[in-house]
Amino acid sequence: MHLTFNSYYSLRYGTISIGQIPGLALEAGAEAALLTDINNTSGTIDFVKACKKSGLRPMAGVEFREGNRLLYTGIAENNRGFKELNDLLTRSNLQGTPLPWPAPPFRDVLVVYPFGSRQVAEMAENEFTGVSISDANKLPLSDYRKYPDRYLIHNPVSFADEKGYELHRYLRAIDNNLLLSRLTPEMVAGSNHMMISHDELRRIFSDYPGLIRNTERLTGRCSIDFDYHTIKNKKTFTGSMYDDRLLLEKLAAEGLEYRYGKNNREAAARVRHELDIIDRLGFGAYFLITWDIIRYSMSRGFYHVGRGSGANSIVAYCLRITDVDPIELNLYFERFLNPRRSSPPDFDIDYSWKERDDVLDYIFKRYGREHTALLGATSTFKGKSTLRELGKVMGLPKAELDRLVDDPNNPLNQDGITRHIAELGTRMTDFPNIRSIHAGGVLISEEPITCYTALDLPPKSMPVTQWDMYVAEDLRFEKLDILSQRGIGHIRDCVDIIRASSGISIDIHQVEKFKQDERVKTQLRNAETNGCFYIESPAMRGLLKKLRCDNYLSLVAASSIIRPGVARSGMMREYIRRFHDPGGFEYIHPVMKEQLSETYGVMVYQEDVLKICHHFAGLDLADADVLRRAMSGKYRSRVEFQKIIDKFFSNCREKGYPDAITNEVWRQIESFAGYSFSKAHSASFAVESYQSLFLKTYFPVEFMVAVINNFGGFYQSWVYFNEARRCGATIELPCINNSDYLNALNGKSIYMGFVHISGLESNVAENLLAERGRNGPYAGLHDFIERVHPAMEQLIILIRTGALRFTGLGKQQLLWEAHMLTGKKQPEPAAVLFRQPVRHFSLPALVHNPLEDAYDEIELLDFPVSMTYFDMLQTSFRGEINAGQLAENTGKIVRMAGVLVTIKYVRTIKSEIMHFATFFDAEGEFFDSVHFPDIARAYPFRGRGVYLLLGKVVEEFGFPSLEVSKMAKLPMKSDPRYT
Repeated sequence: MHLTFNSYYSLRYGTISIGQIPGLALEAGAEAALLTDINNTSGTIDFVKACKKSGLRPMAGVEFREGNRLLYTGIAENNRGFKELNDLLTRSNLQGTPLPWPAPPFRDVLVVYPFGSRQVAEMAENEFTGVSISDANKLPLSDYRKYPDRYLIHNPVSFADEKGYELHRYLRAIDNNLLLSRLTPEMVAGSNHMMISHDELRRIFSDYPGLIRNTERLTGRCSIDFDYHTIKNKKTFTGSMYDDRLLLEKLAAEGLEYRYGKNNREAAARVRHELDIIDRLGFGAYFLITWDIIRYSMSRGFYHVGRGSGANSIVAYCLRITDVDPIELNLYFERFLNPRRSSPPDFDIDYSWKERDDVLDYIFKRYGREHTALLGATSTFKGKSTLRELGKVMGLPKAELDRLVDDPNNPLNQDGITRHIAELGTRMTDFPNIRSIHAGGVLISEEPITCYTALDLPPKSMPVTQWDMYVAEDLRFEKLDILSQRGIGHIRDCVDIIRASSGISIDIHQVEKFKQDERVKTQLRNAETNGCFYIESPAMRGLLKKLRCDNYLSLVAASSIIRPGVARSGMMREYIRRFHDPGGFEYIHPVMKEQLSETYGVMVYQEDVLKICHHFAGLDLADADVLRRAMSGKYRSRVEFQKIIDKFFSNCREKGYPDAITNEVWRQIESFAGYSFSKAHSASFAVESYQSLFLKTYFPVEFMVAVINNFGGFYQSWVYFNEARRCGATIELPCINNSDYLNALNGKSIYMGFVHISGLESNVAENLLAERGRNGPYAGLHDFIERVHPAMEQLIILIRTGALRFTGLGKQQLLWEAHMLTGKKQPEPAAVLFRQPVRHFSLPALVHNPLEDAYDEIELLDFPVSMTYFDMLQTSFRGEINAGQLAENTGKIVRMAGVLVTIKYVRTIKSEIMHFATFFDAEGEFFDSVHFPDIARAYPFRGRGVYLLLGKVVEEFGFPSLEVSKMAKLPMKSDPRYT
């Protein structure tokens, strides 16, 4: 007989992991196990795999519930039945309708109702009454004797022991958002849901041998299995694999000429080599589907960046999936696709955040919602959030809860309750909590997706699998990652602005031209990169200067060594040192020189990790790739991972390497592999950086408008307005006659958009723009009020931001007239047949101080526009030197004044906090500062504003910064309205 389980995928209910089930079932003497998680099939694929590995017969089902009420349980007789269960869940989820009662007709599903919930006489042939342990004593009073073949034993196990039951109760309290003491019996499982042996189950029902036989007969015909070896993606693009090959060859040949001209033998040979592997491994449809998506998006004028390991492919380059030339960078196709690769590859395609949903919509419509789904993900219980949830259901006061979460080592936390919470939190760690969505994964399946999973409907309104990328990988799905980023929006919008303002059309894909442009090289070398994708952060600007970066290959390397792993291991600094003194170091082993001479013996790319594992430690490439993937969190088998680690050290010992060398190589691998990029990935980022950089070099004002309008980048919008001013733009306050919802460019003047005005309702801005579009500019305050009818508080906001300054009237006068024109009663929106003459009011002389405007702008626009922060200071001191004079003052103690832009908090080896900060001076130029722990404690930052900094000018590899010894925030002039 079988045992039935609710795993911890019965969210906030079950406490047994999928991996525990086979062991528990076999130990209990069962020959089969049935998984019936509540309203989902998230764990089924892993469950079946685990059972098959253990020699246990797997059975799949679903426990259907409406809230806390159990409706019925469906048990799949086979894979067709499993699809039926998934289809029922999917319909309910996608349509937002309740689960049906009673169960709908099924062909390959057994339906089990709770004891007494439905009359046996009304049941269909495949429907039964379930008898749990607690129901056994009810059988004599039931109609079991009348319908013995309509009953079967059904006693789900939701927890393994008393501790599991205790944890179950806490999970139920969290799920119901109640104090533990307020749980009612219907919210929790009974104690009979605890693990029980097969023999004990038989003993309990020994008085009903017919019931046991009926259970064994019915469930004996139920089983399920999955193919974990063949690819599950859509098999063909054209309808035939032969035609797919011919089409892919044709497209690759056309792309080869587009990319390389007519007679590039090296490229042609590589294309033939890749096409052979693609065809042999059955990936033709995958490439063609990706090409089809790119073709559609390009026909819509969308920009994309193809990145990730797919950029190793010259066929992808020829199909314009990527803009990375793998020959130029010596990338090898086998990193993306090879006969020995154990995990499926994928293409990562980035789109603008405004266009991604359109592309996804095309994919679903082109390939069908039945065969297409977004990839799911699972959020688990972790860390502080778990402690907070447990503390809430135990009724801890907020102060104690905050102390427990924020200061766990506080002696006041060492009581029985808090220790119990900590112990429960440890046991709950990594339990599934919420089903969510993968960042960009899309599956296009040959069979309907519901053959493998039920689907959820999140806010995106596109079906999402109930399992994650790891399960998809086990099933051999190759996902497409359709991602979004605002950097592409910057590029797209900038090109559009240039075309609209000057009639110039930019082919942004001419990356080879951008790489050779001398002005672009100078811009890159000087780190004039604010707003440019991936190369604008203070750390990246510093790195560009330290590497004197002015070419593509250097930028590709910089894009990888800036990652946390390299920086944390100390190898970023070592790379820079070796770059400046290539003869001043020794390779720790000849293999490192042989494999890493291009990067001065430093592992910069994922490919470097593979090469060193393979050539230094003698791992084969498949094992080396598993090692890399495990370190980056993309491989689940910890046992397999540990075997490969052991093999690494064992092989090194056999090769006779000294332990010190082996340990240092491993340290570099371990600290780097989890954060590294593939070289192709870094190259893709560098391509986009060059596109941004070209636009900023030649069209800086247009570029900054595009950056601000996409609300994306490393810095806040006010910093980009400062950058636009540096680039020669004039920043104009919002104006009801010149501004749009987003920022508008008029020559070199940027009119701030209404979107930046805090407190202005979007419908007011929309009405204002629509009315202006219909009937032309506003003649004055009275005309604006009469045509738009804004609420008084909205009108006041517009006046205070200076949006009606075109009238020539001061803010005070406009505010007086606004109140006099509207009075206490708001005007009713209505068509005006005859315009009333404008009333003119005689007002006393009103005093106005420009400082008032600056404070209004800080409140409503987030920063002063009509003057700078420096203009608002009580002092006229602007520092002894400015940012441009740092290098010539190296070693000197100086005073500098700067507006705080951003702070980076870093924890030292001793767990002390130090700061790296960025400021701009009175001329708007950036400079950087270092605040060691003792200075960071003594002189903390106090929000945005101008700071006076005393410190020593230091220089590292040609990059100067200020090592701060004292710091104070400079006082500003008071708002004259309140003094």
